[in-house]
Amino acid sequence: MFQYIVRRILLYIPTLFIITVIWFGITRMAPGDPAELKAGVGTEGAQRGNQQLNEQIIQQIRAQWHLDKPIWYWTVFSDQKDSNDELLPLTKRLTFKWNGTNNQYHLWMADQLQGNFGVSFQDQRPVMDKILERVPITAFLSLISIFLSFIIAIPIGIYSAAKSRENSKIDRTVSTTLFVLYSLPSFWIATMLIIFFGGGDFLAWFPNNGLHGNDYPYSTWLANTGDLFWHLVLPILCYTYGSLAFLSRQMRGSMLEVIRQDYIRTARAKGLAEKVVVYKHALRNSLIPILTIIGGLLPAVVSGSIILETIFTIPGLGLLEFNALTSRDYPVIIETGLISSVLTLVGILLSDILYSVVDPRIAFTKKSA
Repeated sequence: MFQYIVRRILLYIPTLFIITVIWFGITRMAPGDPAELKAGVGTEGAQRGNQQLNEQIIQQIRAQWHLDKPIWYWTVFSDQKDSNDELLPLTKRLTFKWNGTNNQYHLWMADQLQGNFGVSFQDQRPVMDKILERVPITAFLSLISIFLSFIIAIPIGIYSAAKSRENSKIDRTVSTTLFVLYSLPSFWIATMLIIFFGGGDFLAWFPNNGLHGNDYPYSTWLANTGDLFWHLVLPILCYTYGSLAFLSRQMRGSMLEVIRQDYIRTARAKGLAEKVVVYKHALRNSLIPILTIIGGLLPAVVSGSIILETIFTIPGLGLLEFNALTSRDYPVIIETGLISSVLTLVGILLSDILYSVVDPRIAFTKKSA
C-alpha cells in the first residue's frame, strides 16, 4: 500500500503541472484587461480625462502585474506574408520565438515554488489571506450539507432498494421524488425559497442574505449561534437537496445490483433474516460506488457554490471566485482553481485507499501465490 501511495503521488506531479498550464492559459484567454478595469477605462470620469495619461497608467499597471510580458516560454507567429501581401501556407508561415524565462508563466510558477501566491489585483491584499478568510465559512456550509446528505440519503437508498422486491408504492414514490429533486436547478430552488419563505412575496420566516442579523453580535453566545443557524436554513436546504437526491439514487442502484448476486441468494436460502442479509452482506459491497463519489466531495468542501453564495450573499469562497471572475483578478482565480485541483487529486487517492478497506479483495500490490 505504501509503495502504491508513493507512486500515485509521484504521478500527481506531472498531472499537477499540466493542470497549472491549462488553468493559467484559461485565465489569460478570458476577454477583458484587468489593467483597464483597475484604471477605470470606460467610465464617465475616464472618458473626460486625458487619454494619454490613462494609457500611461494602464501601461504602468500592466508592467507592475507582469501583463506586458509574453504568456508562455515561446510565442507563435502565423501572419507571415509573401511578396504579393498574401499569407503563406500554414506550414511555412509558422514561426516560434523563444522567450526564455521572461514570461508570465515562468514568473508565476517561480513565485508559487517559493510560497509567494501573489496579491489580489483588486485591493493588493495577499491572495492566500483572502482565501483563508473565506474557507472556514464555505467549509462549514459544505460539511453540514455533506453530513446531512449522507445521513439521510444512504438509509433512503437502502430502504428503497429493499422495498423494490415487493414493487411497493413506497419505492415508486421515493424514486420519483428523488428524480424530481435531482432535476431541479439549485438557483431556481433558491429563488423560490426566497420568494415563498424569505420575505419575497409571501412568508418572511427565514433571512434571505448574509450570516447574521442587523443586531449582531448579541449579548449571549446562544443568541449568536441561533442567529447564525437561522440564516443558514435556506442556503443549507439548497446545498443539500441535490446531493441528497443523487446519493440516494446511487445508493439504491448499487444496492439493487448487489442484492441480485448469487451470494445474497445463498444467504437468503440459509434462512438469514432480511436485515442481516441487507446490512451485513449487501451493504458493505454496495458502498464502493459511494466511495467513488466521496473522492469528489473534498474539493466541494472548499470550493463552495458560486451561484448559491451569490444569491444568498454569503461571504464564502464561491462569492470570492465570482467577484474575481468579474474583475479579472487573475491571482485569485488561479489560486482557487489550483486548490480545487489539488483537493480533487487527494480525494481520488483517498477513495482508492478506502476501496481496500471496504472490500479486502481489492489490492494495489501484487499478492504472492
